[in-house]
Amino acid sequence: MGYRIAVVGATGSVGREMVNILAEREFPADEIAVLASSRSQGDEIDYGETGRMLKVGNVEHFDPAGWDMALFAIGSEGTKLHAPRFAAAGCTVIDNSSLYRMDPDVPLIVPEVNADAIAGYAKRNIVANPNCSTAQMVVALKPLHDAARIKRVVVATYQSVSGAGKAGMDELFEQSRNIFVGDSAEPRLFTKQIAFNVIPHIDSFLDDGSTKEEWKMVVETKKILDPRIKVSATCVRVPVFVGHSEAINIEFHDEISAKEAQDLLREAPGVMLVDKREDGGYVTPVEAVGEFATYVSRVREDPTVENGLSLWCVSDNLRKGAALNAVQIAELLGRRYLKKD
Repeated sequence: MGYRIAVVGATGSVGREMVNILAEREFPADEIAVLASSRSQGDEIDYGETGRMLKVGNVEHFDPAGWDMALFAIGSEGTKLHAPRFAAAGCTVIDNSSLYRMDPDVPLIVPEVNADAIAGYAKRNIVANPNCSTAQMVVALKPLHDAARIKRVVVATYQSVSGAGKAGMDELFEQSRNIFVGDSAEPRLFTKQIAFNVIPHIDSFLDDGSTKEEWKMVVETKKILDPRIKVSATCVRVPVFVGHSEAINIEFHDEISAKEAQDLLREAPGVMLVDKREDGGYVTPVEAVGEFATYVSRVREDPTVENGLSLWCVSDNLRKGAALNAVQIAELLGRRYLKKD
């Protein structure tokens, strides 16, 4: 006996990845509902590479009673409207938006990092998925924190335009094409030209000069990994279609060498260590696209602090940063709490 699972926002970039990953990982579903707004009602989407087509339903008219889980990828406004309705009907919501991440009654889960926190799902019948840049970082930090206790993290992100959805990908493509033929490359979605440029600004600015994206990395890392860890983040949008990269500097309470860190990362769940100290002996976003792993490269000691390391971290933001993590949460819920006979 399998699950009845819904994907809400199934026609968007993350929603489509959720559907693909459910198929790839052979999630034990007896029934899958793919839902979106009325604009997409009646459209059909592929269920991965199974050859099966799924017809899109209207989320506003969907009755969640009797359904086990729903993966939400519709943004905070849509989630605010529909998630409580699904949860109240007994359908556990796994939400990809930022709406519930810092709610003390909603667990914020990365299964490789804090799986036990899933026990708190029953308070609201909702589980939150972290921000894409946070998710890959804490997967890399977890084994190192367990070994040597992280004191402080300084991270600079290089985030792809797919983090801004299809509109972001379209803008990079159109600007690049226009520049090559001599046409205007005026920004519409981003605050400045993104083609052949980098923009040190993601989400809105806060009073202290940081952006909301940077704030998310700080508070989410504390909630997921350890509230005592200090985090400083600079989040940058780069002209890459898919795949987020991060340059991470870590200061520890206890001594840890680069070799010890490499050995830990090599065995860590969800991590793929690719760290050859030679030309091309590291992973870039191009190689990470379509993959499940969080890749770590360029692990080295930082001689400017007593116990310090620097490393490079890359992941497919549409997968581990969003859709894959949500499906992993669904698998975790199924194994521990929503078992089927």
